[in-house]
Amino acid sequence: QVRLAESGGGLVQTGRSLRLSCAASGNIYSINLMRWYRRPLGKQLELVASITKEGRTDYADSVKGRFSISRGNGENTVDLEMSGLKPGDTAEYLCNAVGSTWDTPLDEYDYWGQGTQVTVSS
Repeated sequence: QVRLAESGGGLVQTGRSLRLSCAASGNIYSINLMRWYRRPLGKQLELVASITKEGRTDYADSVKGRFSISRGNGENTVDLEMSGLKPGDTAEYLCNAVGSTWDTPLDEYDYWGQGTQVTVSS
């Protein structure tokens, strides 16, 4: 199994910055893609940013120029640096990883963290 642990959420004022971190652990064979999603209260899940194993990144239009995704210091970790935060960024942020385990190295699955709340006050 693969477990994802997120950290770094909280309450911030408009315009401030916040960093989210996600660490994958467990019987990992490979993690090829890591993503951050968010789910505002009462709304649908939205893909915020993604990073491949090779370091290729992609962002939702709503966060381009404000958010930056990068590989963290540890193996199979990812950070989301959020700046210029707006009330519209308020949501539960979830880390997602696409990868495989040593049990079934050729079969990729989606793994999800529990989520961390980000609240931006006006």
